[in-house]
Amino acid sequence: MNRFALETYPLEGKKVFLRCDFNVPVKDGRVSDDTRIRAALPTITFLLNKNCTLIIGSHRGRPKGKIVEELRMKIIVEALQSLLPKRNIIYVNDCIGEKVQLAVEKAKPGSIIILENLRFYKEEKDNDETFAHSLASLADVFVNDAFGSMHRQHASITRMTRCLPSIAGFLVEKELFYLSKAIHPAKPAIWIMGGAKLEKMHFIKHALTHATYVLIGGALLFSFLKAKRIQVGMSKIDSESVKVAKEILDSKQADKIVLPRDVQVGSSFSLHEKASSVSVNSIGTDQIGLDIGPESITLFKKYLRSAKTVIWNGPLGYYENKAFAHATKEIAKCIQSLTATSIVGGGETADALRTLNLTHDITYISTGGGATLQFLEGKALPGMRALEESYRQFRNQA
Repeated sequence: MNRFALETYPLEGKKVFLRCDFNVPVKDGRVSDDTRIRAALPTITFLLNKNCTLIIGSHRGRPKGKIVEELRMKIIVEALQSLLPKRNIIYVNDCIGEKVQLAVEKAKPGSIIILENLRFYKEEKDNDETFAHSLASLADVFVNDAFGSMHRQHASITRMTRCLPSIAGFLVEKELFYLSKAIHPAKPAIWIMGGAKLEKMHFIKHALTHATYVLIGGALLFSFLKAKRIQVGMSKIDSESVKVAKEILDSKQADKIVLPRDVQVGSSFSLHEKASSVSVNSIGTDQIGLDIGPESITLFKKYLRSAKTVIWNGPLGYYENKAFAHATKEIAKCIQSLTATSIVGGGETADALRTLNLTHDITYISTGGGATLQFLEGKALPGMRALEESYRQFRNQA
């Protein structure tokens, strides 16, 4: 589908509303992982070099339409200022109204204005037309670089595009480029599915249409074992995930599923819990499966060494405890040694690799969570559809 391109659109000296996803983790009053902020820098720098005035809008957390002091954007201003020390960055503790209008009017070209948390207004999540118009009135052009929010039908994602010529930022285009390699992969294509979210069971069905093999770890593994009538002790499962696992195992694609042969178990989710290795057939009634075992790591590596494309979504174990981070660590190292295209999706996996200092030599680590999964499922992203509709609406004005 057609859409405006940032590099060719006439942007010199324009006021640009830039939607970013700066929903980043904070610890002890400071941004603890600025990956998403750094990911927006190519777009920010490009627009500043065009002498644009940038009005940046983002959300943080889930304030449910109310002001939550610890979710204000001031902390983001400080983090961005440290990355762009020579730029004038102005923080406005609102996102609509006279105060904001005045700040935009006073700002010199090449300045950055960061607005308050968009979700402090319930109208943002309500996809409210009036709220979108108020945001759009601040600018000449809208640039959406918030890939992590592209699956949301929110005012700053899908409604502002009706008010202004709207363009995908460099991060969004980069995400689409690499994630498309997962949908049309060079074969053999090995998918690794893990993590703690059992709702991803439905996603495995879709992965099977693109994958040569799907390697299963994390909490998802135990739904498959339960579906095979294997005792899983106190491991995380639910009736819906077991039902989906059984449907997959009964399907014609069941031979693509690779399950571990052994697991690392403990008795709690304590960060001090010790690991012990048992066969998948020997999980005790009072034990919790918290990682895949050494035999399974060897098995997974064997499949990975034949891959031309690797897609990884979800850590293989409870990586927050070092005793159960071994599989995630070993599989990451194996992927790093390959010549295959490797794509990591999902916040959990990216966080695990950063925690273990294993982000190097991975082809691409997606900044999206739900948006990445939705795209890989082949579902249209509302934010992308909105950009395409904006192109049709405004193409004769560019």
